[in-house]
This record gives sequence, structure tokens and C-alpha cells, in this order.
Amino acid sequence: MNRRLFLKWANLAGLAAAIPATSAFGATADHPKSPSASSAPKKAASPETILLKDYRPKSIYKIPVTEIRKAKFPIIDMHSHPYAKTPREIEDWIANMAQVGVEKTMILTMATGTEFDELYRKYSKYPERFEIWCGFDFAGYDKPGFGPGAVKELERCHQMGARGVGEIHDKGKGLRSGKSNAPGMHPDDPRMDALWEKCGELGMPISLHVADPIWMYQKMDKTNDGLMNAYEWRLDNQPGIVDLSGMVNIFERTLARHRNTTFVACHFMNLDYDLARLGEVLERNPNLYADISARYAETGPIPRFASQFYAKHAARLIYGTDMGVDKEMYRVTFRILESLDEHFYENEQFGYHWALNGFGLSDEILKQVYRDNAARLLASRRG
Repeated sequence: MNRRLFLKWANLAGLAAAIPATSAFGATADHPKSPSASSAPKKAASPETILLKDYRPKSIYKIPVTEIRKAKFPIIDMHSHPYAKTPREIEDWIANMAQVGVEKTMILTMATGTEFDELYRKYSKYPERFEIWCGFDFAGYDKPGFGPGAVKELERCHQMGARGVGEIHDKGKGLRSGKSNAPGMHPDDPRMDALWEKCGELGMPISLHVADPIWMYQKMDKTNDGLMNAYEWRLDNQPGIVDLSGMVNIFERTLARHRNTTFVACHFMNLDYDLARLGEVLERNPNLYADISARYAETGPIPRFASQFYAKHAARLIYGTDMGVDKEMYRVTFRILESLDEHFYENEQFGYHWALNGFGLSDEILKQVYRDNAARLLASRRG
């Protein structure tokens, strides 16, 4: 399953819904096709009618191409989800991880109750390969007395085996954990204090998805740099939504109030377009890490600035994917992080029209981002 297909599926169904095995693992057998009109040659589209969303450029430059089949150093993937549904699919995933150099993967279930229990039983059979994180139960968030019940369920999940919490979302309209929603309640809401504090007490880091890419909040016009993705996932037309900058401010207030709790901001905190601000947030908040998952295409166009950012904040960045289980998906991330390749396109995983470039990160930085930072974070947990 590539990233675009995953995002479309997740937006419509939620991560708790079943992922079709044929999409994620390519298990569908080929069937003979009967002759039909669809098999007839298609007329090439006129340049005047090609839509931006259908644009698939190919690089014309005759320059070196680097193929990286296995990461240069062992990896801990801090951001993935329960894509595999059967024991066979889990074993196939483990085989893919071994081939590309991923040592261990965090499974962010976003689930509580029996749903979490089922996922835990499924993945905990492979403790060397997977670690399972739970979600929050927001039931009754809008009624007096919310808090103790959610904390009790968190403690139960921890006792069951959950080692962290995630992925918790707030794109500006309120918190969400899988099927459990709390519209209008944001991370800095006092009703959340008991949960954040209990996570710190139990030594459970929280993977928090703050806002969404900046293009989703901007006008859907000819000036929107990410329009090809932004229009599909637009948030600019959502009434009462907190914008990206406002969500970052909310998150900073949360970080300051809960210094004994460790947070991981997913996807560069969606400040991939403003890495300087992300650096400032990291410097102000020692209890914060940022994962780099699913923002390779967003940083690939700015390789020099991005590599400088990695160099400056290498100790606080952790590797993640959030894009499925395919070997080629992993290898795209290695090419961007490790190589110095220029002006290449990746249309299977990403939906932008722009060219990508490699960062050529040093061995020291790669070791930190691929594994060392995550290992330090996981080892420092209490409880």
C-alpha cells in the first residue's frame, strides 16, 4: 500500500477498519481479462486538459541514480500501524523488515478496549520485532467527571502490555484516537491533564499528530504550492478549525505543562515547511522528539536546508514510515536520507508533482535518526 492509497483509505474508514490484504500486500492473483472496451488503446490526453492531480513527470536529467536496498544502519521505525491482519501477513512484514534493515517497529494502534486487546495478542507474539502502543478512550469527554475512566482504561492497556500511546490526532477540530473522538477538545484542555500526567507516571511516550500540512489550510487557488494534495485533503473550508500555527501553540502549552511526559510530534509536527520554527520548539521543550514519518516528499525539494536542520537537531529526530509495509516504500526513504541523488520523482508513494532530492546525511546523523535516538527514548521509560 503506498502513501496516497493509505491516506485515502484512512480518511474514509479510520485506522480501526480492516485494511484489504490485497492492497497492502499485493496478494491478489492475476485473472484473465475478457475483451472489453476498456482494453482498447486510450487516446492521449491533450496538454490543455491534463489535470494537476494526474501530472506524472519523468526526469530528463542523465545523472547518477542510487539504489539502496538496505539501510546503512539498523532502524527502529517509530511510526507504523497494524497493517498486517493475519499471521501470514505479519510474517511477510517481518521478512520485509529483515531485508531492508528495520530492527523493530512501533505499532500505533490508536485503540483501547477489546480492539486493543485483539491487536496486542496478534502482534505481541513477535516481541523482538514489534512494540504495541494503545490509544485514549474519549467516551464522555463532554460530560462532567471525564478523566478517571479514561485514566483507568489507559492503566489497563498498560498492564496488558501497551508501552506508549498513539497516534493521537488533532488537525484543528479536536482530539481523535481511532474511533474515539473529542470534538472541540485540544491537547492543552485541562480535561486532558490527568491523561498526560498518567502517561508520564507510567513511562508511556505519546505520539501526537499536530495539525496537517500547511497547504491544507491555505486557499485552494493557483498560488497553493501543494494543491495536488491539498485539494483532496483540504481543511481551509472547515468552520471553527484551529490553523496549523495555532495548533503548534496549543501543543507548546501542553509540553510546558507536562515536563515529565515525553511526546513525539509526528511528521515534523507538520512544520516541514518551516523547519526553523520546529527547531525553536525542540530547543524550548526537552521532553519533545519529532518523527520524520510520511514527510519525505515534503522535505525532499529542500535538500540543503533539510540536511542542515538534521545536522543541528539530529539528537531529537527519529525515523518513522507511516506508509505501509512494502520494501520499496522503505527504500524510497533510504534514498532520500542517504544518497545525494538529484531531481527524481516518486509517484507511487507520494502525490506531489515536484522533484525530490537526497540529503546525503552523514553516518553519525544516520545512526542517531535511524536507531540511537529511539533506543534512548525507549530505554529511558519508567514504569
